[in-house]
Amino acid sequence: MLNLKTISKIIGSLLWIEATLLCLCLIVALMYQGDDVMSFVWTILITVSSGFIFRFLGRHANNSISRRDAYFLVTISWILFSLYGTLPFLISKYIPSFTNAYFETMSGFTTTGATVIDFPEHLPKGLLFWRSLTQWIGGLGIVFFTIAILPSLMGGSVKIFAAESTGPIKSKLHPRLSTSAKGIWAVYFILTTACILSYKACGMGWFDAFNYSMTSTATGGFATESGSIMTFKSPAEEYVCTLFCFLSGVNFTLLYTSVAGIKFKQFFHNSEFRFYTVLVASFTIFIALELIFKNNYDVEHAFRSSVFQVVSFITTTGLFSDDAAKWPHVTWVVLAACMFFGACSGSTSGGIKSMRGVMLIKIVRNEMRQILHPNAVLPMKIDGYNVEMSKRVTLLAFIGMYLFLVFVCGFVMIAAGIDSTNAVTITLSCLGNVGPTLGLEIGPTMSWNELPHFAKWIGSLLMLVGRLELFTVLVLFTPSFWKEH
Repeated sequence: MLNLKTISKIIGSLLWIEATLLCLCLIVALMYQGDDVMSFVWTILITVSSGFIFRFLGRHANNSISRRDAYFLVTISWILFSLYGTLPFLISKYIPSFTNAYFETMSGFTTTGATVIDFPEHLPKGLLFWRSLTQWIGGLGIVFFTIAILPSLMGGSVKIFAAESTGPIKSKLHPRLSTSAKGIWAVYFILTTACILSYKACGMGWFDAFNYSMTSTATGGFATESGSIMTFKSPAEEYVCTLFCFLSGVNFTLLYTSVAGIKFKQFFHNSEFRFYTVLVASFTIFIALELIFKNNYDVEHAFRSSVFQVVSFITTTGLFSDDAAKWPHVTWVVLAACMFFGACSGSTSGGIKSMRGVMLIKIVRNEMRQILHPNAVLPMKIDGYNVEMSKRVTLLAFIGMYLFLVFVCGFVMIAAGIDSTNAVTITLSCLGNVGPTLGLEIGPTMSWNELPHFAKWIGSLLMLVGRLELFTVLVLFTPSFWKEH
């Protein structure tokens, strides 16, 4: 049923790529003479050996991949990448618990940014770099990264891309998907480089600049300090972080085609980008006014704090420049809405994506018209693209399943004794790959270390499900997926 030989061959290649990434962290560990050097050496040896085993099992693969194979491959790739990614933490004993290590690694690769480490500044530099690198690679997708560099996957790369890409409407890409993948990764790399130089110009050291740029452009949120960006007490760095997180929340295909073709008007003609921008602007103004009149912030501080937190939450980055737990509770509702919507499809952010917000508005508007004109045939167009009825049904199924998961998992956590506000926002945060939560027991500036182990496993599953757009993972649990056809 499943083409296990081809799947094994690709997994072997993926593990070799992970070993290469681990080598970069080993170099960092050697540069700073940390006590994590041997943990990376052992991890690389184990990962490379496992890669050889998988490649051996897939030695006679025919490179053909069906849609079923693609969905299974994408899901298992993220699980295995996270599994091997726990080894540096476990071997070094900086995170001795497997549950905590897996949660931390899954949070990294899914760019969620929820952490169980109370004081990341106590970690050696190599492990800190590994945490940031997991988010940077996970930003555009593990398998999408592989498509860009392994031409041998071209036989099934389009199906793999469909299984891993985000958003309800796929943008038109280059006829050769590997060409588009390389172009989009080039934009991502340039954005990251510009972010590094901007942080450095604002006074950050090179190590922090590299780490924060990777987690900013990946909209991940892991920090090298427990105080996040707030540690540096630099308004300039906060504005830089806000700008690059905002840009990383834009559809990367739109960025690629607009910048490569020098067609900057495309930004303002794009419905999703306009919706995303309006949400950021309106939420920022609302929270800024709340902070000015209720928390006595001055105008600049209120604007800086509000725009930073709104962009951080809506792009699901999770970095913080202020303690939102001390803000008026009505602002928590706004930030929870940011968690829910997320930024643009095809970006590094999570949430349901702004495109689905645009579609929902158009569906509601069409229903209002249909009431007045029952016999009218009302098409739904977004940027000239006619959205067929099947995609509208899929949208409603996605929203329904999303809310169902929030309800069920939130209920389980409340029943286990977790504070209700925390329980709901923890679920939203994991499913939307956001990172921070809202509440008093585990606030937006705290680690998740206090959570019971079962809640961390639920969170890990929700992170994976949310990062792969629900159905890619959930379809594996249906009987029909495993039946022969």
